[in-house]
Amino acid sequence: MHTYTIPLYFYSMQNIDNIIFDLGGVILTLDMPAAEKKFTALGVKNYNELFRGGNVSSFFKDYEIGAIDNTNFLNSLRELAGLPLSDEALTDAWNAMLGVFPEERIELLNRLREKYRLFLFSNTNAIHLDTFRKMYADAFKNAYFDDHFEKAYYSHLLGMRKPETDAYRRILQEQQLDPSRTLFIDDSLPNIEGAASAGLKGIHLKPGMTILDIGL
Repeated sequence: MHTYTIPLYFYSMQNIDNIIFDLGGVILTLDMPAAEKKFTALGVKNYNELFRGGNVSSFFKDYEIGAIDNTNFLNSLRELAGLPLSDEALTDAWNAMLGVFPEERIELLNRLREKYRLFLFSNTNAIHLDTFRKMYADAFKNAYFDDHFEKAYYSHLLGMRKPETDAYRRILQEQQLDPSRTLFIDDSLPNIEGAASAGLKGIHLKPGMTILDIGL
């Protein structure tokens, strides 16, 4: 397991043809304290217990694989909060965790695209997808974020999520990728371990690291 966290510059990029990126915490910054602040302002008094505890294994994950729709998710979120909050207020608070697309990370994607086949695999959901695509278009002259990749895979559309081994295998098979020549980059160690179980090479971005720090 320890080899999954070796920094990228210990790998020979001559042996890499394909790179699969995570999104949140890798390309898009995340601001979890902003979400906590928003929900707390709405009257949610035990945010960490509700949103970072055992509940993340229930309807949150169902939403990430598209098993429930926006209406069911917001209703479940409202029930979890125990407050008569509007859909608009809940959506605003839910989206507060989405940060920004640093320009230097986007420039890196543009450079890498000239040498490698690029893909994206993100555990996300319908509300966030609509929001960060709009954020990107607003920040980059109406550009379409997904155009950086041959294909962007989103868990709620794929019907599978990281770190399930079969999720990575689905992408490898669909794109006819050699896992031994494919690099996966994520800020979650379990997701890197899941990728490794499918034969991919993995780089774990530890806290404080960005894709600019790993020698791409």
